[in-house]
Amino acid sequence: MSVDIVDLREFYHSPLGHLAEQSIAMALSSLWARLPQERLVGLGYVVPYLDRFRTDTERTFAFMPAQQGAVNWPVGELSSTALVFDEELPLPDSSIDRVLMVHSLEFAENPSETLKELWRVLAPGGRLVIVVPNRRGVWAQMEHTPFGSGRPYSRGQLTALLRETNFTPGASAEALFFPPSKIRMVLKLRSALERMGRRFWPVFSGVLVIEAQKRLYQGLPVAARASRRVFVPVLAPQGVPTTRVR
Repeated sequence: MSVDIVDLREFYHSPLGHLAEQSIAMALSSLWARLPQERLVGLGYVVPYLDRFRTDTERTFAFMPAQQGAVNWPVGELSSTALVFDEELPLPDSSIDRVLMVHSLEFAENPSETLKELWRVLAPGGRLVIVVPNRRGVWAQMEHTPFGSGRPYSRGQLTALLRETNFTPGASAEALFFPPSKIRMVLKLRSALERMGRRFWPVFSGVLVIEAQKRLYQGLPVAARASRRVFVPVLAPQGVPTTRVR
């Protein structure tokens, strides 16, 4: 089940969403090596995190899957948002240096095809960073957050999927060790629970964060693939008859 863009935006504007964003951003920062003048694409609902990492980029785009919907980003600037199909991205081959996926892979109709499409658009040596709900974590079991929807993954499942689609898994991190509670007293303990969780129960984190690199020494099989999408132009001029034929 996919999550609507309205629900995602409301979650990240809530106190629980703000704390979740901070926890995930900390995990991302631990494995995010800044590359000067890189071309960065966020796929999914990545807006809360792109502002943190776009400072050094040449350009940054926010690609939002059609089934979720889209919002304008960045606020107060020219829009860098696009509504896309994750299996058919509007990008040329080898044109992007890094892709960040959040609230994306767990909702993908065909995760393998989505990753193959990302392999196509990534430049040689390009990197993919994925944030997905952890199958063992309590966040994947609670439906009042976006992490409780879609398809959660174990570390082994995610690693196997990446290798299958010609990515080499690399550094990884975990986040969201505090429970997804709205009780203020529980939220105040968030920092302490995060530190304890990383040390004592990392396998039960709310999300998994993994970085992978595009593998070049093994090519993808070439096969003709007919698009499953039917594109219909919106407000296409049909013509208006000006005379009546008798």
